[in-house]
Amino acid sequence: MKRSAGLELSYCTNVHPGESWCELRQVLETSVAAVKHRVCPHTSFGLGLRLSNRAVCELSEGRPREQFFETLERQKLYVFTLNGFPYGAFHGTRVKEQVYVPDWSDPERAAYTLRLAELLAQALPSHVRYGSISTVPGCFSAMASEPARRSIVAALVHMAAELWRLRQETGKHIVLALEPEPMCLLETTDETVAFFETMLWSAAALCDFRARTGLSASQAESAIRDHLGVCIDVCHVAVEYENAVQVLHRLRGAGIGVAKVQISAALMLVPTPASLSLLEAFADDVYLHQVVVRGHDDRLSRFLDLPDALRSEAARGAKQWRVHFHVPVFFDRIGAFETTRFELETVLPLLAREPICGHLEVETYSWNMLPSHLRADTLVNDIARELEWVQGIMV
Repeated sequence: MKRSAGLELSYCTNVHPGESWCELRQVLETSVAAVKHRVCPHTSFGLGLRLSNRAVCELSEGRPREQFFETLERQKLYVFTLNGFPYGAFHGTRVKEQVYVPDWSDPERAAYTLRLAELLAQALPSHVRYGSISTVPGCFSAMASEPARRSIVAALVHMAAELWRLRQETGKHIVLALEPEPMCLLETTDETVAFFETMLWSAAALCDFRARTGLSASQAESAIRDHLGVCIDVCHVAVEYENAVQVLHRLRGAGIGVAKVQISAALMLVPTPASLSLLEAFADDVYLHQVVVRGHDDRLSRFLDLPDALRSEAARGAKQWRVHFHVPVFFDRIGAFETTRFELETVLPLLAREPICGHLEVETYSWNMLPSHLRADTLVNDIARELEWVQGIMV
């Protein structure tokens, strides 16, 4: 749903289970159609589409690809951004660290992403100035060896060259957006800026990009910046105790493009025996819920998953916890807990008035993992309510 010229707003369909084209088609014709009817019944609805590797392979050619475009046209939908983060199953099974696999040191991550880019180039309508694909931030931190880092940089430079080639062939501008996340190679803004400045934009990387594209030095530097950027998830920023407005200004000052902002909020609490007892209901066997704890000396401690933090005596005595659990954006409190909605209340007005980023995507994928007493409405109505809340904040 277009907010204004050059600014697209939607939600990410990773909230809906569906790994195959058949399952995705059902989602588009039911849940997505129902959300569209609620929020923009009379105009076309732009999508933040999640496609697994299985689905995008099935859509690579033939009748399924034709059906995909027929479905979009019939339902008055268009695609402006893809979620290329989860490669495999994202619902109904243990995801945890597997969400990062394959990472950017594995050639299959690049192959999957190129399949996404080629489909997006065909799907991207003429009125959308660029398409974006959010992706894993290099790799899971435990896998970030020096050889892995070198492989990741080489793969990303290669992907940038492929996106440049695709633009020459189709006229469609696709940006790959690395999404910093707790416990990953790119976690904080400082780490992200340093990775771009010292690795992706290094002399060696630019030389590699020039060899792949035949561009001059100045052309190559401009092109690689055009095709490699970041996706800022506001939940992830808040979990790291960073300020989203300052993050966007820092990235812009460093010349790093923000291709997409994911509109999301995290759980926040003061640890007490009562609050920690209630928090146990948010620990699940499906997703990682990284925790960053601020001590009374303001130092930060990081825990890979919620159960790890709950077992830590030091964490239990800290000043504040922030938990990577995507909660509905319209809540400032959830039962005994606060949320980091306050970050959205400052960053969304900024995005409405300044051309920092053209793609906004609500990404509360964990509705079904919330404790049952917090699920107050149907999923379709809850998604629509989130989009309506965002629009109200951005007026």
